Amino acid sequence: MKRMKKFAAILTAAVMLASHGIAATCPGTSAFAADDTQDDWLHVEGDKVVDMNGNEVWMTGVNWFGYNVGSQVFDGVWNSNLHKDLQDIADHGFNLLRVPMSTEILIQWKNKKPDPIIKVGEWENPELTIEGVAGGTPKYSLDVWNQAVEWCKECGIKIMIDIHCATTNAGGHTYPLWYDENFGTKDWLTALEWFCDTYKNDDTIIAIDLKNEPHGKPEEGKFAKWDESKDENNWKYAAERGAEACLSGNPNLLIMVEGIECYPDFDRGADWTTPSVDYAHYGEPSKVFGAWWGGNLRGVKKLPLDEKLKSHIVYSPHDYGPLVHPQSWFHLVGQGNTISGYDFDRQSLLDEYWLDTWAYICEENIAPLLMGEWGGFIDKEHDGSGANQEWMKVLRDYMIEKHIHHTFWCYNWNSGDTGGLVLEDMTTWDMDKYNLVKPALWQDENGVFISLDHKYKVGANGQSLSEYYSGTHTNPPVTKTTTATTATTTVTTATTLSETVKTTSETTVTTTVSQTVSTSTSGPSEEWYRLGDANLDKSVDVSDAVLVAKFSSGDSSAQITDHGLVNADCDGKKGVDSDDITVILKYIAKLIDETGLKAPQ
Repeated sequence: MKRMKKFAAILTAAVMLASHGIAATCPGTSAFAADDTQDDWLHVEGDKVVDMNGNEVWMTGVNWFGYNVGSQVFDGVWNSNLHKDLQDIADHGFNLLRVPMSTEILIQWKNKKPDPIIKVGEWENPELTIEGVAGGTPKYSLDVWNQAVEWCKECGIKIMIDIHCATTNAGGHTYPLWYDENFGTKDWLTALEWFCDTYKNDDTIIAIDLKNEPHGKPEEGKFAKWDESKDENNWKYAAERGAEACLSGNPNLLIMVEGIECYPDFDRGADWTTPSVDYAHYGEPSKVFGAWWGGNLRGVKKLPLDEKLKSHIVYSPHDYGPLVHPQSWFHLVGQGNTISGYDFDRQSLLDEYWLDTWAYICEENIAPLLMGEWGGFIDKEHDGSGANQEWMKVLRDYMIEKHIHHTFWCYNWNSGDTGGLVLEDMTTWDMDKYNLVKPALWQDENGVFISLDHKYKVGANGQSLSEYYSGTHTNPPVTKTTTATTATTTVTTATTLSETVKTTSETTVTTTVSQTVSTSTSGPSEEWYRLGDANLDKSVDVSDAVLVAKFSSGDSSAQITDHGLVNADCDGKKGVDSDDITVILKYIAKLIDETGLKAPQ
């Protein structure tokens, strides 16, 4: 009964809309908030990350370091155009930017202290200088950051900062903990709360990665562990405190929590004092399970983070291939440039490393995962055996299948053991690497990228989140000449069509039509065929019913293409009329499924 009432309401609305010439959108779609600085916060429901309407999203981004290493800005921008670089990142479909920071630079900004070091030569990029000329005085790092946040919003890119190290240092990531001799845990918590509070009214910054790659081995003295204690080096306890500090500043944020490096095999009598010996992964002589730095999330199985944080927590391992380190699970023949063979696939990686270390979290639907770093060289000079490229493909495909969020390492070229997506000129993209990553970027079935913003498209040819979930996104119309074979059909078209479809009997006709097709290189170039989709927007909704209603009533404003007419004739009869409207509306109201949309007989 409720469905019949819903159908009647939709039918009435469609008739009214058609009679008044008003465009319609899908029923039941929530509009984004009027204030577009507060409508894009995300939260966790079960093992999914969803928007304010409960719609699942997929964060597929890239890293760009620099603020953590002493440059005080994104590395490389002194010789390029930051605004253009961010637009390029968006145009290539990345909807999230992970930005490594340090506790030091956040404390520096909080206290309004000057930049202590800028490890670059002359700044050729005038937009980043006070004078606005090449070679001028660099702007204050916080001013550059705020400008970048504004540009990211324009481009449809969301931001996640990552506390990469305590003290600003190019080698800071090698320090195992979130505190050091210069900045303690209290400084870290202060920096997190200040930053989150400062940007609480701008949903361009949607997430915080509390600490990059906590690690260390017991025998090294300084190491991160995961247990129930309140010891200073207990990463679980620190992560809970860090999350609370962030949420006290901004209660809407997502919190990324990485793993550690070593986890004892308690079943074999090991504990947090057991040395890793020769750092064997399994078996003798080690009783410690090793992992990539920040990649070991074994502790979550028995000791997940505090339940009250669950709606904010995304676990975030890092994973790399054989060119970063020749781990045992790659079964390599040779090392580095001498690698001549390998023996791994998805199943072996799951069995020997991924599943117990981090993948069980998604396999068992415990919580969402975001692969905070993955990447590497794939060119012949570095990866002659193809082992690293194969590993990247295997991980990529697993992340696609499991809908694992990710941020690729990295955009800028100067990461010594991975390279970047752009070459040294910061302009030329490594298209082989990009094309490997591209299938794992969030896009619709036509290759149109999807933003995490309800208002702003991601890049020049992307779509907003509202467009994606309402089905209102359309690509620019493209006029093309096409040869189509059509079955016998009799229709009367509006005079605004480029040519009236002629009555044929299994004959081939050539006609010029104006149609909507994807401009993406990965999208289809053929005409879109789906019964009921009269406006060729690749969905069947009220807008199609309105278009068919206007057309069948003789309204000359009904702009419908030749192929749209074929789609519109979906009631199993010949000709486009009011019966087709009824079929489309029944489909929208879920009174019939796709089998009820019938091709003309």
